[in-house]
Amino acid sequence: MILVTGATGNVGRHVVSQLLEAGAPVRALARDPDSAGLPDGVDIVQGDLSEPDALDRCLEGVEAVFLLWALLTAEALPEILDAVSRHTRRIVYLSSMGIDDDLDRQEDPINQSHADVEQLIERFGLEWTFVRSGGMATNTLWWAPDVRADGVVRSFHGAALRSLVHERDVAAVTVRALSAEGHVGARYPVTGPQSLTQVEQMHAIGEAIGRQLRWEEIPPETARQQMLADGTSPSLADGILNAHARFVTEPEPVTQTVLEVTGAPALTFGEWAADHAGAFERGER
Repeated sequence: MILVTGATGNVGRHVVSQLLEAGAPVRALARDPDSAGLPDGVDIVQGDLSEPDALDRCLEGVEAVFLLWALLTAEALPEILDAVSRHTRRIVYLSSMGIDDDLDRQEDPINQSHADVEQLIERFGLEWTFVRSGGMATNTLWWAPDVRADGVVRSFHGAALRSLVHERDVAAVTVRALSAEGHVGARYPVTGPQSLTQVEQMHAIGEAIGRQLRWEEIPPETARQQMLADGTSPSLADGILNAHARFVTEPEPVTQTVLEVTGAPALTFGEWAADHAGAFERGER
């Protein structure tokens, strides 16, 4: 039995479905099991990682755990890892490729949070695998309202080169780490198969929906003010902007991890755009 946290999210749903396809018994943690929309055959249990006391019930009979930690602080994590360690030794954590192992402190709060979680998992002595994802292709869904409205993407650092990864590939590496031998202690950097500028990503989305889209560059400071107005913390906004500025001159790396771990090549951004065309089409959400 494998417990999947974040089972209703972008990656978690694919982890659940791919584990089922591999014949593994799956238990999914969901705040509202009735609206989870997960496949038949999944043991859906009501729960939340903010309630570690309820985890013992969810962990009964579990042999491995997929951990998705969405908070920017690891303060509450020790209680959760203590519960996990009472039932199983095996954990696969969805982390970030942006972690620099040579730094004592990471340069932005997102990567610092992931580094803190990794360090805690190691301290608990669990049999871990860290799936360090590069930029997720799903982040471009932020553009969907603009694309649907008038076909103009208003954003920053259009020349930033990113190797965005399809969430299905992140899940595929995760599933191998959860269900097969030989992955304990691995840190897997997972990316798409090529680096594309943000403008090129936009054009790939246009091709997928059969529309000509246009990029409108906005100043980073304007973008920062918009993020702050949307509730993003100043440190997080600065981290996002600084990373994209760096990707203009230092492209996000491309790895062969998906192929090496799964035996299949990573899906392209164009394939991701085709899979998600409905989110960008007028009248769709």
